[in-house]
Amino acid sequence: MRIRPVGAHALLLDCTTPADTPEAVADIPEAAFVEAWRAELWRRRERGDLIAVEIVPAARTVLLDGLPDPTTTAEQLTRWTSAVTAAITRPDQAHAEAHAEAGAKSHAKDHAHAHAKDHAHSKAEAQAGADAHAGADADADADADADAQAQAQARNATAEDGAEDRADDAADVVVPVTFDGPDLPAVAEHWGVGVPAVRHRLTSTRFRVAFCGFAPGFPYLTGLPAELALPRLATPRPRVPAGSVALAGPYAGIYPGASPGGWLLVGRTDLVLFDVAADPPARLGPGTTVRMVVA
Repeated sequence: MRIRPVGAHALLLDCTTPADTPEAVADIPEAAFVEAWRAELWRRRERGDLIAVEIVPAARTVLLDGLPDPTTTAEQLTRWTSAVTAAITRPDQAHAEAHAEAGAKSHAKDHAHAHAKDHAHSKAEAQAGADAHAGADADADADADADAQAQAQARNATAEDGAEDRADDAADVVVPVTFDGPDLPAVAEHWGVGVPAVRHRLTSTRFRVAFCGFAPGFPYLTGLPAELALPRLATPRPRVPAGSVALAGPYAGIYPGASPGGWLLVGRTDLVLFDVAADPPARLGPGTTVRMVVA
């Protein structure tokens, strides 16, 4: 990974594989490094470790824009490189470390809750001792207030934990597809299988949006094995209908609007992928997981 300055407030992470890359890493697709960096940068930004207005993945690069101090950010990126590499080469270990980090965070939160409850009870007991002459009713009210405070803190923590869990377990975007594209037989021939096998392959693959480009909202979907990469058409079509599901190189893609295109068309969907009135306008942004189903 190389870091290149872009203007006064941006950096470009070049994920192309250098000639002297170790063999254990050289065989990993560049798109995998791009996705790993995107995920790590988004995580760092959410935690407050990174200040960046835009994080934009592409085929072999990730652009960070709106950096208050690109020099400091470049130093941070260098320190995070080992974590990104581990996420690709040792995913089980990286997952375990992430799980341990989440567990430590949960433990710290539980400890804070217990401390707050103990403090509340201690305060209530001290107050009750000082006001013992006021009678047993005052003691009961103090304990009730302490319990209510502790319960409120626990509810807030539970809500926060639940929100994190829901974010982690966000459902895939399901794309209903009618598999009747004109290039479906050509894809089957190139893969050496029948058309039903192509359809099965596409509906059983969990795709991920690596980046958007070419046209607003056009998602480049990764997930297919590298050996199934397909060539583009020798002569692009002058007009590809909106919603066309297509394949080219190692990617699958869906045309958000009608446009020229040289990808192999395997189907079509009625899902709206780009709407300027929506927030965000692109239905399938980088990092989104996607599953195709037969419409």
